[in-house]
Amino acid sequence: MEKILLRNIDAADSHTLAAYQARGGYRAWEKVVRSMKPEQLIDEVKASGLRGRGGAGFPTGMKWSFVPKDNPKPKYLVCNADESEPGTFKDRLLIEKDPHAIIEGTLIAAFGIQSHTAFIYIRGEMAFGTRVLEQAAEEVKRAGFTGKNIFGSGYDLDLIVHRGAGAYICGEETALLSSLEGGRGWPKVKPPFPATHGLFGCPTVVNNVETLAALPWILDHGAAAYAAMGTEKSKGTKLFSVSGHISKPGVYEVEMGYPFKKFLEEDCGGVPNGRKLKGVIPGGGSMPVLRPEEIENVNLDYESVQAAGSLLGSGGVIVMDDSTCMVRAAWNISRFYAHESCGQCSPCREGCHWMEKIFHRIEHGHGDKGDMDIILNVSGNIMGNTICPFGDAAAMPAAAFIKKYRDEFEQHIVERGCTVRNGYPSIGHSRVA
Repeated sequence: MEKILLRNIDAADSHTLAAYQARGGYRAWEKVVRSMKPEQLIDEVKASGLRGRGGAGFPTGMKWSFVPKDNPKPKYLVCNADESEPGTFKDRLLIEKDPHAIIEGTLIAAFGIQSHTAFIYIRGEMAFGTRVLEQAAEEVKRAGFTGKNIFGSGYDLDLIVHRGAGAYICGEETALLSSLEGGRGWPKVKPPFPATHGLFGCPTVVNNVETLAALPWILDHGAAAYAAMGTEKSKGTKLFSVSGHISKPGVYEVEMGYPFKKFLEEDCGGVPNGRKLKGVIPGGGSMPVLRPEEIENVNLDYESVQAAGSLLGSGGVIVMDDSTCMVRAAWNISRFYAHESCGQCSPCREGCHWMEKIFHRIEHGHGDKGDMDIILNVSGNIMGNTICPFGDAAAMPAAAFIKKYRDEFEQHIVERGCTVRNGYPSIGHSRVA
């Protein structure tokens, strides 16, 4: 399979403008500015079938088309580089190894909505990645690819790299915009949507790093070439961050529709040390876990993973072998979301901490028989009752762990502790009298 997103990362000095241009970089950007109208560009992206790679999977070209053309306010394009989903590190690789692909894609998207100011909002913890992006942005400015009268076309565009303060919630687009405005990273009620009322109340499009990095290839090779890959509804390729109990962890580029089981066993080398697969999370920590038998006939595309009972999400594949204590895994994920809740909505603010405390006591030998039903009840009351999808992100994995591994939770409660040998010292292994 021809690499699209990972085509440059192994090249020498891949982060530099010289290396990127030597491999055809910014050829698509010049083509767009010199010879395309915004409407043509949007139609080309629509025809490619490219869908948002941040997790939602919304059609990219359609998202751009929602920006009103007759609105006199400034328009903004924002690259969401606030990668914070547990088990996901694909954007970080692109940021550090191929920043110019992200920048070129950002510029192309900005032209599509006729924005004259574009932002790259990067996660606060990514100090090195921020430096790489800032240096790349400066190279582009010096080369005349941003600024005034680009390529003599009369089109102006400024690019700003903005470093966040490190909050999971700022990966949600409206919370990101709140933070970019200088306020607390709280999500906003939708509607109105960012396309009409976004950054500073102006029309705004927010796209993920991976989404934007695909644009230069699409404009170079044509929408038809991209649409020819993948499935009917899930076009192109997708990056997957693979971690956990797997022989070859890392970032993989896979054509949409590739068999999930084959991907784990052949491409990623399978579960090491003679252990057996116990569970796998396909799309990052916020997605429901799947048992081994549930991935037998699953393909890596949006529709297939959803039909299996989970979501493709950000492509963060977390593999767990039979040494894993699923109660501890559930508690660990729940603890993360309890800590990261912004506290704006009471179902999430109260419910996330409630679930975390119950998981904690089950894992540490103090669980009660009704605890599992309480968690299912709490998660059900969080789902769909918060301003943003964060509540769902916390509730879905909590409920899935209990439903898929209920016998293990019951064993913890009856035995007053964990009987699964999972490599953790003392706590959760010895029975509590």
